[in-house]
Amino acid sequence: MINFESDYTEGCIPEILEALSRTNLEQTGGYGTDPHCDHARALIRKACHAPKADVHFLVGGTQANMTVIASALKPYQGVLCADSGHINCHETGAVEATGHKVLALPTADGKITAAQVEEAILRQKNDESFEHIVQPGMVYISFPTETGTLYTRSELAALHEVCARHRIPLFADGARMGYGLAARENDLTLTDFARLTDVFYIGGTKVGALFGEAVVIVNPALKENFRYSIKQRGGMLAKGRLLGIQFEELFKDNRYMKISAHAAGMAEQIAAALAARGYEFQFRPQSNQIFVIMTNRRIEKLRRQFAFHTNGVIDRSHTAIRLVTSFLTTQENVDALIRAL
Repeated sequence: MINFESDYTEGCIPEILEALSRTNLEQTGGYGTDPHCDHARALIRKACHAPKADVHFLVGGTQANMTVIASALKPYQGVLCADSGHINCHETGAVEATGHKVLALPTADGKITAAQVEEAILRQKNDESFEHIVQPGMVYISFPTETGTLYTRSELAALHEVCARHRIPLFADGARMGYGLAARENDLTLTDFARLTDVFYIGGTKVGALFGEAVVIVNPALKENFRYSIKQRGGMLAKGRLLGIQFEELFKDNRYMKISAHAAGMAEQIAAALAARGYEFQFRPQSNQIFVIMTNRRIEKLRRQFAFHTNGVIDRSHTAIRLVTSFLTTQENVDALIRAL
């Protein structure tokens, strides 16, 4: 069975396993205070051109989202996001379990706009019963989105402007950050995210690491006492160096972007083959997630050889499926899928 289910079905890049083995007998301080974490922080600050940014390592995406959002919001505030956003659909109410409501905005492609955000903020602010309504206190986006689409630099700048004007932070979930940055149509960089958001994270779990996400806090107002929130939310890993070592390896010799570009290239081949054979896409393919519509009969045949997820019924005879490439997707497996199509 050839797997296109997700981008974290494999382990990690070989260099990480080698580094973990090589450093296994080292004795270091815990909780992210070790030299490996310090070096990884320095590498990430350099890559983002953000020398004053705080960098914290957490184990997974849900943990990062929950910790960042709960730390930034006041008790009566909620977080605006796309109705398809990960915190709204795929985290079992983790954010809401902290006491903060997720305020979902409708979207057709996984992206929300600055106009939507401003309208939602003003709707609550100008309502006669505003004190009885959850106040928007943060905007959450993901890059790439859950539908594989990408924000442009102008779209991110517009979101940043409206958030700054209303004095609420903009948070970017970068669980698949590398795959978005490496996409052919992308015009954003890590430097742009450091400049145009208040906090974001660089995904490792789905982009080459065994596990781990690097939270980058740019806004000074969000930095103070953040480690208390990490500890309270169960995110302060005692053997923190395991995270630092992984991000050292990811950000050495531009590996993060190289492995991301590999996945993007594999996805481009699949998308081109689908388009050439007349398949329709549920969402325009832009990154390493491809959402394509097929007849149920074709899906049944494809499942005999390939593993993938479905993404909703289109009509009685058609369903959308999701095909995902990763840092370890092989040309051989892509060729097999194209032949099967």
